[in-house]
Amino acid sequence: MTVKRITYAAAINDALRIEMERDPTVFLLGEDIGKPGGIYTVTRGLYDQFGAERVMDTPIAEAGFVGLATGAAAAGLRPVVEIMFVEFMLVAADQIMNQAAKLHFLSGGQITVPLTIRTQQGIVGGGGAQHSQSLESVFASVPGLSIALPYTPADAKGLIATAIRSDEPTLVIEHKGLYFTKGDVPEGEHLVPFGKAAVRRAGDDVTLVGFSRSVEWCLQAAEQLADKHGVSAEVVDLRSIVPLDVPTLVESVGKTGRCVVVQEAPGSASTAGQVASIVTEQCWSELRAPVARVTGLDMPVPYAKTLEDVWRPSSDDVIAAALHAVGEPAASSRRDRTTASPGR
Repeated sequence: MTVKRITYAAAINDALRIEMERDPTVFLLGEDIGKPGGIYTVTRGLYDQFGAERVMDTPIAEAGFVGLATGAAAAGLRPVVEIMFVEFMLVAADQIMNQAAKLHFLSGGQITVPLTIRTQQGIVGGGGAQHSQSLESVFASVPGLSIALPYTPADAKGLIATAIRSDEPTLVIEHKGLYFTKGDVPEGEHLVPFGKAAVRRAGDDVTLVGFSRSVEWCLQAAEQLADKHGVSAEVVDLRSIVPLDVPTLVESVGKTGRCVVVQEAPGSASTAGQVASIVTEQCWSELRAPVARVTGLDMPVPYAKTLEDVWRPSSDDVIAAALHAVGEPAASSRRDRTTASPGR
């Protein structure tokens, strides 16, 4: 297998191009994805290659074009929708949650909806409360949707390709802060299955569970835990949260006996809470410490970068939670994120 070192954005672009060349029923639609190439360059060059009929610039009307894509998918095409910010998914919530997610069930299996929706979320600096959120748990609460959150460029390419080939409505949620990170990506067709986590680092003392950009903080924490504290941390990248790879979680926590779940979103009613619950239920006899959660604060994301840095988790917070789990003292941090705060 040959690989090339490219950015996360270029890897997604590569997947879209390959799938459009492979299958003429695949087409793209969204705001500013045509000649402009998307605000993060993900669709750059695709308009010139495939034309306006397959790379469609839409009006600022998410409910309209997601509804159009849902109907097109039900009729046998494979649309790939780009929603510019995850917050704008809420404008199309009825189309996504009540229509696309349920048509297969409501039709007794007669209708399939091979719809892929790409969007991006998370903090990159100064986006404010309406352009910095992480809303994966909102959509994970709706049966009928598959949801992936890739961390590496290779996974971004492989998960997008898998989503496009799926007969189910699928969300691929990318992170703004990852688009221009680089990694080795297989050339040609590349598929990564949903529901299969990746162990990014092996360890024996504590399991650090992340997805999307939180994997970065887990890996940074694992390195410092080993170098400065002699603690061996295993890092599990979920890759998809629906379906969730429970066997890999159980195997890892069964080995280490301790677990810290890390996410950027606030802790209440969250993916981290769901993972912590599953681990507690299925690994109760192996756990040597309570499952900890390291999350964003339960308040809107502030605009000022200095406040953003307090709101968002960091590798220091992951280290503090891991040291607490293994029973070693941790240095004081900006705040305690080992459990979600219900206050606002």
